[in-house]
Amino acid sequence: MSLTRQNARDPDGFPVRGLAVTYPDGHVLDRHTHPWAQLVYASSGAMRVATPAAAWLVPPTRAIWAPGGTPHEIQMRGRVAMRTLYLAPVGDDPRLDACRAIEVTPLLRELILHIVRIGMLDIENPAHARLEGLLLDLLAAAETAPLELPLPVDPRARALADRLLAEPGSEAAFSDLARGAGASLRTLQRLFLAQTGLSLDAWRGRARMQQAVVSLSAGASVTTAALEAGYSSPSAFIAAFKRAFGVTPARWRAG
Repeated sequence: MSLTRQNARDPDGFPVRGLAVTYPDGHVLDRHTHPWAQLVYASSGAMRVATPAAAWLVPPTRAIWAPGGTPHEIQMRGRVAMRTLYLAPVGDDPRLDACRAIEVTPLLRELILHIVRIGMLDIENPAHARLEGLLLDLLAAAETAPLELPLPVDPRARALADRLLAEPGSEAAFSDLARGAGASLRTLQRLFLAQTGLSLDAWRGRARMQQAVVSLSAGASVTTAALEAGYSSPSAFIAAFKRAFGVTPARWRAG
C-alpha cells in the first residue's frame, strides 16, 4: 500500500497502534466501540469476546478481527496478557469487512508482538510502512477459525446463551436452565433455532468445543479438556472433537 493512500486514510500519520495490558481473571471490558478496527489478541490467557451477533472463546492461537464501529465486550478467562492492535480504516478489502475469529500463525503472532513493542507505526518511516502492508496482507489472508457462536436476540434466549457461555462444561439439564430464563424449554428451543440457525443441543455443543480449544491451548490433557468441556467420557469427547475439527484433540494440539 502506497504512502499516499495511507496518508489519505490517516491524516495523523499513525495507521497502526499497539497496546499491551495485563488483566486479572474475571476482568470485563464492557460493551464499547472504536472508530478504528481492532485486532483482539492475547499472548497468554483466554478471552471471551462477544458482539451483538456472535461470541467466541479466544485462546492464544486465535484472535478476533473487529472492524471499526463494531460493539464488543471482552471477559478475561484467567490472567490475560492482551497484545492488541488498532488499525485506521483499511480500505475496500471485503475480507476485512466483517467481525471474525482468525487463526494466528507464528508469523502473525511475532508481527503483532513486534508492532506492540514499537507502539505506533509511522507511515513516514518506510520500514513501518512495510510492516503495515505485511500486517494487512496477513490479516486479509488469515484462515477463519471455526465454531463461531451466533447469539440469539430474544432476551430470554440470550440469558440462556450467556449462562451456557459462562459454564460451557455444566451438566445442568436444559429443563433446569430454562426455569431461570423466563421461558419454557420449548419456546427457548424454537428461539435458538430461529435466531441462530442451530438447535439448542448443537449450540451448546459448539460452546463446549470452544472451551475444549481453550483448554487444549493451555496445555490440558485430553482427559482434562474433556471434563472441562462437559464430557464425562474421553472417547465421546474425542469423537465430538473430530466431528467438529476433522482431527483428534491430540493431533490438533500437536499441529
